[in-house]
Amino acid sequence: MFDQIVNKENKIAVIGLGYVGLPIALEFAKKVSVIGFDIKADRIELMKKNIDPSKELSSAEFENTDILFSANIEDLRAAKFYIVAVPTPIDDHQQPDLTPLLKACETVGKVLKKGDYVVFESTVYPGCTEDDCVPILENVSGLTFVRDFKVGFSPERINPGDKKHTLTSIVKVVSGCDKESAEEIAKTYELIIKAGVHRASSIKVAEAAKIIENTQRDVNIALMNELSIIFNKLNINTYEVLEAAGTKWNFLPFFPGLVGGHCIGVDPYYLTYKAKQLGYHAQIINSGRFVNDSMGGYVAKQLVKKMIAMDKDIRKSKVLVMGITFKENVSDIRNSKVVDLIRELESYHVKVDVIDPFASAEEVLEEYTIKLSEQADTKYDAVVVAVNHKQYAEYTEQQFLSLCGNNGILIDLKGIYRGKISGMEYWSL
Repeated sequence: MFDQIVNKENKIAVIGLGYVGLPIALEFAKKVSVIGFDIKADRIELMKKNIDPSKELSSAEFENTDILFSANIEDLRAAKFYIVAVPTPIDDHQQPDLTPLLKACETVGKVLKKGDYVVFESTVYPGCTEDDCVPILENVSGLTFVRDFKVGFSPERINPGDKKHTLTSIVKVVSGCDKESAEEIAKTYELIIKAGVHRASSIKVAEAAKIIENTQRDVNIALMNELSIIFNKLNINTYEVLEAAGTKWNFLPFFPGLVGGHCIGVDPYYLTYKAKQLGYHAQIINSGRFVNDSMGGYVAKQLVKKMIAMDKDIRKSKVLVMGITFKENVSDIRNSKVVDLIRELESYHVKVDVIDPFASAEEVLEEYTIKLSEQADTKYDAVVVAVNHKQYAEYTEQQFLSLCGNNGILIDLKGIYRGKISGMEYWSL
């Protein structure tokens, strides 16, 4: 398989061209022949014009690549090595939603041929690839797993907005259903991964490795959030405490904040779901999720308390929220916990304006029915800097005062203005 791919006798197909799939497809297309497939035809048309719909990659990344962008399933028949990189979200009940993944399996199953390889990059619970995906591939294609086609798992590690830890500079975990497939898949990824690959002993090990990467971060951030609640009651600043504790060589650098997005805020639920199936209640992971999921509401309540303490009429108050993406300097709004903060404020009948230089107003309206303001107004009772976008980093106290007037409150979730505010009521996690 590897030799035929290198010699361009076989093509690689990447199914799902979002934050994960498109960078993979373009990187492989610098070396071999690639088919980039996505069910959204409008996104495909943008990519044909060297435009990344996710606004992560420049047009230069599309140049000198051997790639066919398509929304036509018939074009997938020309491939022999399939990489599935579709989202694996959670539903409204915080249960895994495998719909995009299973539909992608159906799509691949319709074009699967003897000798083909299918590699999954979508984050799942251990066992999902072999227990949920493979049966669909077999049923739709009529082929037999291992004998007729091989499967592997290589979890994505792409970090949106991170220009340092990019696809090729992060070690890639790879696995296969047998020794032959594991090696062929590893060699294929070694074509593009400069940092090298780690060969996991099994598909389940690779699945588990990915899901605990984000679960570990989630639990650690939950501890910081819980500490910030305690320190708030003690009237001490969490960031000052962490700064002091951080002078010890083995203190881990985690910080409080809103934990959203499509990874850290989602992946732990896949693990707790599987644990529950096995009859075990994951106490630490679930506790961490509860703390992190409640932080948006907690911040809103702290702001309302401050406004009441300053004799502001809550029902006539007006608040500006700066930033709605799930993290700084990206356009991704999936699972943004800033929305929880906004909803909680609105439940008190507070009027909330929201601005964000990165987010798409159309996407925010469609996803959350929240209308973004083109620019900030004036006479706000409070300003909440929810996401530390680069545009906000250089804001001065005078700029905040111009937004609020007298008796203004500044809520600084990430503590970026600590020590710089003296003429306003200031609070941070």
